[in-house]
Amino acid sequence: MRIESFLQQSPAFQASRIARRMETSLNTLLKREGLTFAESLTLAAIFLEKKRVSPSELARTFETTRGNVSHVISSLEAKRLVRRRINGEDARGFLLELEPAGRRRAARVAAILDRIQALMEEEMGSSGLESMLRQMTELEQLCSRLTEGGEQTSR
Repeated sequence: MRIESFLQQSPAFQASRIARRMETSLNTLLKREGLTFAESLTLAAIFLEKKRVSPSELARTFETTRGNVSHVISSLEAKRLVRRRINGEDARGFLLELEPAGRRRAARVAAILDRIQALMEEEMGSSGLESMLRQMTELEQLCSRLTEGGEQTSR
């Protein structure tokens, strides 16, 4: 197609493509645990906190919608890994806690995510990863400025 050369040179398209492929690969890897990447991150987040967390806190932390988090939590509840408890301080909200099976699975998933990170650091080097993440953040900020009208798109 004619657009292919543009897509090959487009940082926005390439970043999106890479993100989709990485998530697909991570989903395949985590399938052995019966989880998706989003479910794994959610379990790990709940596991690593000293206090119970709310779905809203997860949405803020993961920079996604509460609806997306709710969908993941419902899936984890169906797998009997997580349960929602009414927030004692605010009955309008929920706090999340791991079921015993969820605690065991979360520990395994946290170890898998840690190994993935270590492999990336080994392959690319810590400074290489930091540099890549800085550049990705700069690209994200540029895209944000475009949506805020900070840059002209019709030059």
